[in-house]
Amino acid sequence: MKTQQKTYQKRIRLVAMVTGLLLGFQWTIVNAQSDSEGFLELFNGKDLSGWVGNKTDYVVEDGVLVIRPDRGGQGNLFTEKEYEDFHFKFDFQLTPGANNGLGIRAPLKGDAAYVGMELQILDNTAEKYANLHEYQYHGSVYGVIAAKRGFLKPVGEWNSEEVIVKGNKVKVILNGHTIVNGDIKKASKNGTKDGKDHPGLLREKGHIGFLGHGSVVKFKNIWIKEL
Repeated sequence: MKTQQKTYQKRIRLVAMVTGLLLGFQWTIVNAQSDSEGFLELFNGKDLSGWVGNKTDYVVEDGVLVIRPDRGGQGNLFTEKEYEDFHFKFDFQLTPGANNGLGIRAPLKGDAAYVGMELQILDNTAEKYANLHEYQYHGSVYGVIAAKRGFLKPVGEWNSEEVIVKGNKVKVILNGHTIVNGDIKKASKNGTKDGKDHPGLLREKGHIGFLGHGSVVKFKNIWIKEL
């Protein structure tokens, strides 16, 4: 009887050990998959933790970051942290005639299009934007590098965008299509496209932020990987 009990106890311990190993293995695999891309979530869908600036106009609604420019807030919404080289991903939804921007390597004060860099977020199809300069359309490094057009989804649908910045290289991928793949140093060697000073092109790091230009725009799935 005692022998049977000992055998039974050994079996229980063996099963427990194997189960623990399997669970540990599964946990490792799950975390390896999560970490393999190296992306960190910047927006939790609940509040604006990790963000600074205009938290009056920028609000969280149903898990989505929305700018409501009629609320009387001032300024832009930036990450608390500064970033140098990175791979940034986000989804956005435009309203008719919408105009916003993604500030990168920017300080918290000043016009991000010049003291940092601004990547346009724009409804290219709006009639009022029909005669803009090429460097003002969606995805362009404002005043410096013009983006390819024709890859935005119809207004009201969600778009996915990736921004990869490494040194002087800037790459913008919109809905799976590369619309910018340029070198800001080369592009501004003989002067910028808009003929203005862009001291932000010399910055090696800064905040990333959404720049309000008086339009309702929605954002979600905001992730970043430092390079």
